[in-house]
Amino acid sequence: MTKTQNQKEKSIEIELRSRFSLEKYNELEKFFTAHATDLGEDDKDVYFFLFPDKLLKAVHNVSKKSAKLVLKLNKIGKGSDFEEIEIPIRQEDFEKAAHMCIALETGEYMRSYQKRHNYLYKEVECALKWSELWGYHLELEIVVKDTKEKTIAEKKIRSVAEELGVKIMTDQELKEFTEKAEADYKKKTG
Repeated sequence: MTKTQNQKEKSIEIELRSRFSLEKYNELEKFFTAHATDLGEDDKDVYFFLFPDKLLKAVHNVSKKSAKLVLKLNKIGKGSDFEEIEIPIRQEDFEKAAHMCIALETGEYMRSYQKRHNYLYKEVECALKWSELWGYHLELEIVVKDTKEKTIAEKKIRSVAEELGVKIMTDQELKEFTEKAEADYKKKTG
């Protein structure tokens, strides 16, 4: 495969996040129901394998009855662009795939169930979520093929976030939050 062919197949997610109360979650759910394209439930059971500069996930998409392994070539708190490499696996192989990653002793891992519903609003995919680790939160995302498109995508996402009345977390806030969540998870399970 040539470098040009490989670049064409690249998928880079530009993701920004916001955390908020149950009341804001309910408000956003009503707003999206009235004004956005409903992309459906997207509940997931996920093993997160933590590296200093990337994230490996074994994902069971409970709602869509599918599974995959995902390598994000960046880590939350280190910028908004996440190149992803995804390998679909059979749903029934999800636990085996997770066990394989655990057996490789790749480092720390966490397991989290995410209640999630996806919407499309003004060309931004909005995942309205709840998980034990993150609480109520929103992930706003646009997928681009080239990092040159990052600035435009971020502006569009920030504009939607402002309209929705949600505060986007800074990289520093994300770094501090994820470090605390990881430490709390270790205490709880260790």
